[in-house]
Amino acid sequence: QDQLVESGGGSVQAGGSLRLSCAASGPTFSSYAMGWFRQAPGKQRELVAAIASGGITHYGDSVKGRVTISRVNAKNVVWLEMNSLKPEDTAVYYCAAQDSYTLEYVYWGQGTQVTVSS
Repeated sequence: QDQLVESGGGSVQAGGSLRLSCAASGPTFSSYAMGWFRQAPGKQRELVAAIASGGITHYGDSVKGRVTISRVNAKNVVWLEMNSLKPEDTAVYYCAAQDSYTLEYVYWGQGTQVTVSS
């Protein structure tokens, strides 16, 4: 069964950068579109960025221009590079894999905390 493990979260000051990693296990990773989501306390979970198996990317409006999602299928890894971080970026960030038939995100990591101080 495919599993996802995030890492790279932490505490930074506003304007700083972080790079989150999502390591996937399982033989079918390359067939999934992958997404990074975040959820702040009291707020709904939102899509930060997504990348198709072939590399096409999509970004949420709130982070567009400040984050980059990338993947290396041969290494079963997805990254989220975040720059010019703002306090409102503070959240738990989750990596997820999207089923190509149902388009639902069916596998989720445990999340990694990102805290941005002003």
